[in-house]
Amino acid sequence: MKGKSEKRSRRKAHINKVLKNSTKPRLCVFKSLNNIYVQVFSPDNKVLAQVSSLSKELKGKIKGHAGNIPAAKIVGSEIAALCVQKSITEVAFDRNGYIYHGRVKALADAARENGLNF
Repeated sequence: MKGKSEKRSRRKAHINKVLKNSTKPRLCVFKSLNNIYVQVFSPDNKVLAQVSSLSKELKGKIKGHAGNIPAAKIVGSEIAALCVQKSITEVAFDRNGYIYHGRVKALADAARENGLNF
């Protein structure tokens, strides 16, 4: 039986195989137990934008625990607003091996609602 980390690394390898030939900027998600982080990378791996639940601007908006679904929605809407401000509308979504469920899905839906296409 495979462990949780082995399953995630297999999914991550498959996602990276698909995304490595993409010419769009890559929206990459990382989540820990307490926080959620999002970065937008250019095709040559330079960071174009980043938002996390730890940032000072979001501390007032996030009520309670920063690693839950409402916090992920706030982070998703903030990254979308930042990308639209920098005229980035098309991105490739890199869920980093995480299952598209819960916080990852909430972040993606909030980013789509606020102007990002993926």
